[in-house]
Amino acid sequence: MPLTNAPDSGHAPLEGGGGQAAERLAGQSNLLQLVELRWLAVGGQLATILLANFALDVPLPLGEMLTLMAVLALFNCASALRARLAFPVGDAELLVQLLVDVGVLTGQLYFAGGVTNPFIFLYLLQVAVASVLLRPMSIWVIVLGTSMGFVALTAWHRPLAGAPVLSADYVGGLLMCFVLNAALLVIFIGRIMANLRRRDASVARLKQRAAEEEHIVRMGLLASGAAHELGTPLATLSVILGDWARMAPFAGEPELREEIEEMQRQVLRCKAIVSGILTSAGETRAEAPAQTTLHAFLDGLVAEWQRTRGVATLAYSRDDVPDLPIFSDTALRQMIDNVLDNALEAAPDATIRFLVGCDEETLTVRVQDRGPGFPESMLERFGTPYQSSKGKPGRGLGLFLAVNVARTLGGRIEAHNLPAGGAEVVITLPLATLMPEESEDDGER
Repeated sequence: MPLTNAPDSGHAPLEGGGGQAAERLAGQSNLLQLVELRWLAVGGQLATILLANFALDVPLPLGEMLTLMAVLALFNCASALRARLAFPVGDAELLVQLLVDVGVLTGQLYFAGGVTNPFIFLYLLQVAVASVLLRPMSIWVIVLGTSMGFVALTAWHRPLAGAPVLSADYVGGLLMCFVLNAALLVIFIGRIMANLRRRDASVARLKQRAAEEEHIVRMGLLASGAAHELGTPLATLSVILGDWARMAPFAGEPELREEIEEMQRQVLRCKAIVSGILTSAGETRAEAPAQTTLHAFLDGLVAEWQRTRGVATLAYSRDDVPDLPIFSDTALRQMIDNVLDNALEAAPDATIRFLVGCDEETLTVRVQDRGPGFPESMLERFGTPYQSSKGKPGRGLGLFLAVNVARTLGGRIEAHNLPAGGAEVVITLPLATLMPEESEDDGER
């Protein structure tokens, strides 16, 4: 089971209960890994001590060294029990665990020759484990602790019989080598773990994108099927309303005639919506996106939206926006319609502001409303499906689809609450994806 890296202090914390549960599980898993490594260390120390004392005839203070090993084993048993408790395991607790390992190793080395013992470089194992498990500040605490232990063992230790006497220059070289190796381990393992975290985050984003696209495909199939099913009832209603309009009882009553005409207009609108769904699904003839101009597209979109929604209070501005040639398709229009619809639902009786700006590379569309604004939880997960401030099941798909259309066009959609009240949704699109490409002949001219 691989060691799980602790979250870097420079990264945003995991959100929600799922993130906290994941951090708690990672902490317990890391502590259990330390317990397993410590059992290996206890077994390795016991084997080394017995081999050196009895097979190699190196006299060792067995009482003191075995006592230290027993203390480490008891501490490990307590750690194993602690790892199974429900309390979260934090960075400070893991730091204490590793400092205990460093302390016991220092004691064993004190009784076994100190710096003359080749096992002195086991300190680097503690540094490597800390580089994987701990936060940067705690890692350098381990580096400092092991370095101090190394320095202390150069002056204070029980010499081994037959061990070579090391010169001060040699000991100084060993210390420099140790510190250099420890620092390089921390730096490069830290960089490797950061790269792995970025890779994992990128893979997670790709998986999320694939899940969203699959969700969109399912919704497209559902919408397409519903559009097919609605076509026949709408056609039947249109015929019946046409017959009613010609009947004498209805034709002679102005109020009934107006209601029938209104019903006919709504049926026509429903048929237009169904036709748009089928067009978006690619089930009508393969028409290329219509080429128009930016002014004509925006003006037509605003006029159509106001007419179909019955909204008179829309503050529309496109000052200083150049009249560039662009391609207009159903997805682009529906994306902006969805954002406007969301603003209308948030504040149906207040004025909606539709502000369009443009620079050399991007088109920026701002939709502002005077509603209650977005809840903070929704802003954190803006654009994910079924995140709605309306409190109704099944809602929240409009902004989800709008975000994905903008992403497909190379742009983005952001949302925030306004200081004076209400909310603002900002659509940013690169002009290069909207404008027709110049042909080679045009370029030559």
